[in-house]
Amino acid sequence: MANEDKKDFNAMLHDSKDMPKFQIITDEKSIKKYGGDRMYFAPPIEYDRVMRLVPYGKLLTIGSIRDYFARQSGADFTEPITAGIFVSIAAWASHQRPDDKTPWWRTLKADGELNPKYPGGVEEQKKRLEQEGHTIIQKGRTNIRYYVRDYESSLFSL
Repeated sequence: MANEDKKDFNAMLHDSKDMPKFQIITDEKSIKKYGGDRMYFAPPIEYDRVMRLVPYGKLLTIGSIRDYFARQSGADFTEPITAGIFVSIAAWASHQRPDDKTPWWRTLKADGELNPKYPGGVEEQKKRLEQEGHTIIQKGRTNIRYYVRDYESSLFSL
């Protein structure tokens, strides 16, 4: 995201944008990829609520949050693009609050990857995860990415 210092992420977090809602998709490629045509949109505050459930030393992925919302709502899947945006909004909203923090650093991208769109980028997330006992590894030579080693063993079950 750009111009984070000029945005009110807590206002964004509480703007439901007429969600939750469902949409039926008709694109055959997407139906095959996601396993159905019933797509769910969860409001931003719900991502924050779920991210707050993760205890010290445990981890979530954005995908596991999406799977949880799909199960809870009876949908085939949760829309992936808004999911990534809303997780980032929850992180930045927490960053802007003086207290009542959401442990955003415990929510990873797919395959245990750290999220460069969080406050402080991967360096801040790396620091916080290492403080909780996780080992961070680097992959790539030119397009460097960071991952939590053996993140699966620390996953929190929703």
